[in-house]
Amino acid sequence: MFEFGENQLLIMGFCLEELEMRSQFIACITVLSFGFSGQVLSGVSVAEANRLMQDLTPVGADRGANASGSIPEWTGGLVEAPANWREGEVEANPFPQDEALFVITADNMHQYKDKLSEGSIRMLSQYDPGYFMPVYQTRRTAAFPEHVYEKSYENALSAELLDNGNGVRNTIMTSPFPIPKNGLEVMWNHILRYRGEEVSFRSASATPQVDGSYNPVINQYDYYFAYSKKGTELADIDNKIFYLKTDTISPSTLAGTITLVHETLDQVRSPRLAWRYDSGSRRLRRSPNLAYETDLPNSSSLRSVDQKDMYNGAPNQYDWELKGKRELFVPYNAYKLHDKSVGPDDVIRAGHINQKLARYELHRVWVVEAKRRTGIKHIYDRRVFYIDEDSWQILLSEEYDDAGNLWRVSEAHNISYYQVPVFWTTMEMTYDLKAKRYYVDGLDNDFPAYNFNPGFRSNEFTASSARRAARR
Repeated sequence: MFEFGENQLLIMGFCLEELEMRSQFIACITVLSFGFSGQVLSGVSVAEANRLMQDLTPVGADRGANASGSIPEWTGGLVEAPANWREGEVEANPFPQDEALFVITADNMHQYKDKLSEGSIRMLSQYDPGYFMPVYQTRRTAAFPEHVYEKSYENALSAELLDNGNGVRNTIMTSPFPIPKNGLEVMWNHILRYRGEEVSFRSASATPQVDGSYNPVINQYDYYFAYSKKGTELADIDNKIFYLKTDTISPSTLAGTITLVHETLDQVRSPRLAWRYDSGSRRLRRSPNLAYETDLPNSSSLRSVDQKDMYNGAPNQYDWELKGKRELFVPYNAYKLHDKSVGPDDVIRAGHINQKLARYELHRVWVVEAKRRTGIKHIYDRRVFYIDEDSWQILLSEEYDDAGNLWRVSEAHNISYYQVPVFWTTMEMTYDLKAKRYYVDGLDNDFPAYNFNPGFRSNEFTASSARRAARR
């Protein structure tokens, strides 16, 4: 996995010959790992980090199968495209022959209760019989490029929290804490997970009425992940995780609206920068409130800004507790939802999406509970997140109101974009149990495939460039 130069190998040989104490040997290997930088390590020990090449996967998941074999051993993930796929096409389903092993309904969910989240149980109960969970063979498809795995190892040795967990340092490219010790480290693993270096795509969102009728909003999304660029050092990125520009294509009443975001690494010291161009006013204005509990634009108040990507932004409003790991039925390998032949009308139903297109599998997830800090204003008093061990992607979440009642349930349906490779969301939804409505994002079936190499530069994501684009 890791390649050392000739001089480094000579020094390693010297270390093995001359050093007798194990601690001295480990120190020698540490110097080699960091190119003799003299960097003081603050992460896990070398012995712990080496587990990423032994019983753990390169990103920190349990490599082996579970006791029953229902979760298989990780063998590298999905790194080869199906034979029927060609570059530039929408991702083809690599498992077209798979059929559901069984279907969980309100009638039989008691048989599977130990492997269902509270949110899933509530959805099964409230939307019976339309909402059901088809369970398929577990396929551990999550995979990332080799250089990402190498950085994961380095991050494990060096990364640390700062400012009471509101920021991180000594990390780059991917999740900082592949061997996490607390809930904040797990959440930072999600926030900073590798999603490629840049990507451009078009998709639609919708907020169906109770009867299922809807009017889609189509957006063009352009991401530049400064934090994840190969060869980039932390000092080079100016505290930025990524740059994002969205351009609303339709409906006509919103067409021409542009949102520009500079996502910062430490948002307490340096808050997120955001601008919004309204085609009506023809002005680009700063949007300092585009964070936390603010309504997500075009979500009909069914989702907060910090629910985009299941969770984003500064973690300073909550206390985070790592509850451990569970085996849960979670959305996974959602190629049916991503299929180019499936349109929004096939997906959207009253109350929830068309569950015939969903795929659930048994996976191990990290469980993190967030409790709102005293004196903090936020619409959610408590939140529970279920994070995939193989990718650090949040797959499920539950949001509770001030009275302690389950208010909203969110799902992220993901695929492996095997041409990178990267494991990422294809569709997200937040179900409002009180309003009996939902928000769905990622209706990308009618549009070209994601472009993970559009050739962006960071200077294309400035306020002045957004202003010029808006005036065209």
